[in-house]
Amino acid sequence: MDLKQTRRRGSELETAILDAAWDQLIEKGYRDFTFEAVAARAGTSRPVLYRRWADRGELLRQAIRHGNNRTPIEVPDTGTLRDDVITLISRFNAARADYAAVLGVQLAEYFRETGTSLNDLRDLMRTGRGSAMQQILDRAQARGDVDLSKLTPRAIEMPVALAHHELVMTMAPVSYATITEIVDDLWLPMLQARGALL
Repeated sequence: MDLKQTRRRGSELETAILDAAWDQLIEKGYRDFTFEAVAARAGTSRPVLYRRWADRGELLRQAIRHGNNRTPIEVPDTGTLRDDVITLISRFNAARADYAAVLGVQLAEYFRETGTSLNDLRDLMRTGRGSAMQQILDRAQARGDVDLSKLTPRAIEMPVALAHHELVMTMAPVSYATITEIVDDLWLPMLQARGALL
């Protein structure tokens, strides 16, 4: 067998390393998230990793971004604000519930070591187009359904934040009944009280 034909390079090698890094993090946690372990899992050497990432914190952040991008979630456009938000949370729940809960546990040591939290990693999950909730509300405003000037960023992200809290606290997927309760009994009445619903 010609080794030159099977040697991975460039983006193929980087993808293999990041796949290995993500799997190592999810399965073993931060304590065992080392360059040695990731290199062994990826079938490469530590120097290959050191040429790309300065330290394991940098590799970890890139692995989280990569893991998130492996299962992209399409932002729904059902035509109604309520259904868009329920569908978004349901899609997140189906695609990411398992590892979202695991990440909170597996990264506990990282958060203690760096003085950060899961919230500090949130931007790594963004697509570059703003949050999914912001995209949904921008479309709702364009339809004339909502006045965004009445809403703070925290109010916009409230349904996703509450669903994520439920997920992390129970370590289980969020039920559809809980998702609809968050949207119908908490979030939409809050928008109505702020005068944001048109």
